[in-house]
Amino acid sequence: MAGVSLKCGDCGTLLKSVEEAQEHAELTKHTDFSESTEAVLNLVCSTCGKPCRSKTESDLHTKRTGHTEFSDKTSETAKPITLEVPKNQSSDDVDMVDASTTGEPEEMVVPDVDLKLLEELESMGFSKERSTRALHFSGNSSLEAAANWIVEHEEDADIDQMPLVSAKSKSEPSKPSLTPEERKAKAQELKERARKKKEEEEKRMEREREKERIRIGKELLEAKRMEEENERKRIIALRKAEKEEERRAREKIRQKLEEDKAERRRKLGLPAEDPTAPKPSAPVVEEKKSSLPIRPVTKSEQMRECLRSLKQSNKDDEAKVKTAFNTLLTYIKNAATKPDEEKFRKIRLTNAAFQDRVGKLEGGIKFLELCGFEKIEGGEFLFLARDKIDRAVLNSAGTELNSAINNPFFGVL
Repeated sequence: MAGVSLKCGDCGTLLKSVEEAQEHAELTKHTDFSESTEAVLNLVCSTCGKPCRSKTESDLHTKRTGHTEFSDKTSETAKPITLEVPKNQSSDDVDMVDASTTGEPEEMVVPDVDLKLLEELESMGFSKERSTRALHFSGNSSLEAAANWIVEHEEDADIDQMPLVSAKSKSEPSKPSLTPEERKAKAQELKERARKKKEEEEKRMEREREKERIRIGKELLEAKRMEEENERKRIIALRKAEKEEERRAREKIRQKLEEDKAERRRKLGLPAEDPTAPKPSAPVVEEKKSSLPIRPVTKSEQMRECLRSLKQSNKDDEAKVKTAFNTLLTYIKNAATKPDEEKFRKIRLTNAAFQDRVGKLEGGIKFLELCGFEKIEGGEFLFLARDKIDRAVLNSAGTELNSAINNPFFGVL
């Protein structure tokens, strides 16, 4: 049976012709070639463009890289390859010819061999001619005997020629030495080997996948750690700024109390506590230069500035400031807890109550715009679109409002 390709026994490469096999042998020094029924293809990986000459190579490429898409660019079917030498009889064939005394050649036929053993040898990659010759000369005794005969005679010049015997001397092939039970046991052994090999490959792939999962997990943990560290630094900076603001407010209040005390003593005609001592003055606070890089102003800081401006512009009316803060907190809370109800996300700017509590105060409308509200219908309404609700922004707004309401020193400076 002629093959459609040549297979290198050293590296498994499929070759289209004898010329390609000769070139491959010159480049690699490989010498073990045999015919194969597997056609030489031209499968190109759609992902990375790697060419594969057979289905085996494409399966191996898929196992290594995970790429599964291949385009078949085989231009034409490979022509069958034959390695048969010219049909001149060899010495073995001459020995098998029993010429009659009349000088006429006898009829020569292919000897009968065990077909099951022949199929097994062909499945192992041996050609039909080589398998038939091995079974014939080993007496059809067993698969092992035939394989050993091939190994011992692979250097013979006529190893790939079909053996011929006289039609008169043709006899029935001898029965194989393996019993059905032995053959079944051998098949079971081969299946067990294949199963163990598959399990080992699956374990190896599982180890590789576990290594990849561990690597990805470490990267995610490191990214999370960096994010938490940056957030911690930001919170520390904000707390430090708030403490500094409170300290300066207390110092200003202390100075005001000292001045009021001195004024009351003066009005009552009492002498100053220490006329020779200079009036207490606030210690000069040297601003430390921050070694941190300059970062853009966050939305939370912009919200805090709006609330500070609202309180500074109405510092003489604490009730109005507190009402404005509570009204803004109600708007933010309703938008965050009831996002599906449009009435809690739409504010009429001409509403008298809204104007009196928030609209006319400096920074009130800007604070709502920072929370996501936008002017619509010619500036008649403030509206927060459902798809533009950012809970993180609303939570920050609520935090800033609670701080402004509960911090007695907020906006003093």
